[in-house]
Amino acid sequence: MKIAMIGFGGVGQSFAEILEEKHQELQQNYGLDVEIVAISDVMKGSIFHPGGLNIAELLECVKRTGSVESYPSSSQTIKGWNSIETIEKSQADVVIEVTYTDVKTGEPALTHCHRAFETGKSVITTNKGPVALAYQELTEKADHHGVFFGFEGTVMSGTPALRLPLETLAGNEIKEMRGILNGTTNYILTAMESGMTLKQALEKAQALGYAEADPTSDLEAYDVRYKAAILSNHVYGVHLDPDEIFCAGITGLSVEDIKEAEKAGEKWKLLARISQNNGNVKATVRPERIKEDDLLARVSGATNAIVYECDLSGPIMLTGAGAGLKETGFSLLIDLIHCHKQKQGTKIGGGSHS
Repeated sequence: MKIAMIGFGGVGQSFAEILEEKHQELQQNYGLDVEIVAISDVMKGSIFHPGGLNIAELLECVKRTGSVESYPSSSQTIKGWNSIETIEKSQADVVIEVTYTDVKTGEPALTHCHRAFETGKSVITTNKGPVALAYQELTEKADHHGVFFGFEGTVMSGTPALRLPLETLAGNEIKEMRGILNGTTNYILTAMESGMTLKQALEKAQALGYAEADPTSDLEAYDVRYKAAILSNHVYGVHLDPDEIFCAGITGLSVEDIKEAEKAGEKWKLLARISQNNGNVKATVRPERIKEDDLLARVSGATNAIVYECDLSGPIMLTGAGAGLKETGFSLLIDLIHCHKQKQGTKIGGGSHS
């Protein structure tokens, strides 16, 4: 399976490391032989070799020089392609799309997905924007061109929040999904339980790398709103415009609020709720006070969790890391293995998408 990587930052490099590390196991367990034939990154340059690139050497070049173009050239090596040229000309089977993308417009990832499908290539992405904004259009286009569209990493990173409800919980009616879908805000709320102010907790989260320099998307819950839209699209088959989902962040919460809840045997959590009733889907994202015996009340620190309220199996909770380079890299591998299985005719799940 030949891969073109569009974007080669932390997640892309972690994925490449996983491929190098698991190369033998992927061959033995799944009959999957993966070659990275092309990389295109706005900061690190681009490189293509039809026979595949040596991953260890490639990672060493990036570490040493910050550029993939320092990789040794041969007569077949081409350097300098932009992302669209890489998608069109690389003869890859799968495009791994991990660019820095504006979640509000879905670009440039949205254009990359469209172009890949149009040229008969499967796409695996961790970018929320395209999936939240254009889920139906993209999944239909992937189906039309007979290719795979994977996006497991868009909601809970390497924790399979999208595959679990459709495959493992198949046969259940999922009445509601409730989730802690942002590790940064959960870390901050947990830190505030020990007496820190929101400002102090945020600074600690930034120092540990959980929060960005500009934490607005996390604190105001915009990040979770896009994830709620993806869950509605994927699990319920109903498009919700992210802008139409009620959204409130945690900036209004004080240490006093946290203590008051504790006295009442409750905890504050930033929750996404997506529910279905007679085909009507509703979603909200906001801080809620929940009882200490609630499954989600026990989820602390930068951990994510989601509860599926099922009619047959009762509540099922899935919990794990919702971020992290290795974890997000692993989400790409989950989709890659499923893409390979589908190609081999051992299709699992419905449709040709994730």
